[in-house]
Amino acid sequence: MATMPRFVILLSGDLSVTPRLRQQIAGARIIAADSGMKHARALGLVPELWVGDFDSAGSELQIDYALVPRQTHPREKDSTDGEIAVREALKLGATEIIMLGGLGGQADHATAHLGLALSLAQSGLTCIVTNGNEEAYPLIAGNHEYDFGPQWVFSIVPWGEITGLEIVGVKWPLKNRTTALGSSFTMSNVALGPITMSLTGGTGILFAYPA
Repeated sequence: MATMPRFVILLSGDLSVTPRLRQQIAGARIIAADSGMKHARALGLVPELWVGDFDSAGSELQIDYALVPRQTHPREKDSTDGEIAVREALKLGATEIIMLGGLGGQADHATAHLGLALSLAQSGLTCIVTNGNEEAYPLIAGNHEYDFGPQWVFSIVPWGEITGLEIVGVKWPLKNRTTALGSSFTMSNVALGPITMSLTGGTGILFAYPA
């Protein structure tokens, strides 16, 4: 049976290399975005492509990974290096994208990564943004399952009004609830193990913290 093309995008935010993270990226194809290449060394990986304007990669990285094919872009451009890397993954047939190092660092870039994850989800792709200690999942209308462990804390941050929200397998289950933009009602729930969730409308981001 053919496997679905899964790509890891190395971004420049924070990263903690955990056993769970290694399991998540095992067997995936790798694209580095500019200084996100710094994570390749910690992971023991060599990306198949390196994109960016290379204004923050540094000479040491460029020497160490001189043999990795590069796609150079001007500093003054309409997209971040991370978005360019995601577009390249889509051109190569990606159906699942892990934005590794997409949290932490500059808040504007991290927020843009979350918006990009939502856009990918609305296009039918599976996407996760993670730094190893914190995972973010885009929420759109439909049914969702998450392989969380007992005592994982998670929060849902609405990016608009969320309707028909139901959560099963948690300390505080919900059924057919509505939560508004700016509401903290769905913060800091606790998983009892793997959880299931559904919503009939709206979008948001689920943040999870492995115990």
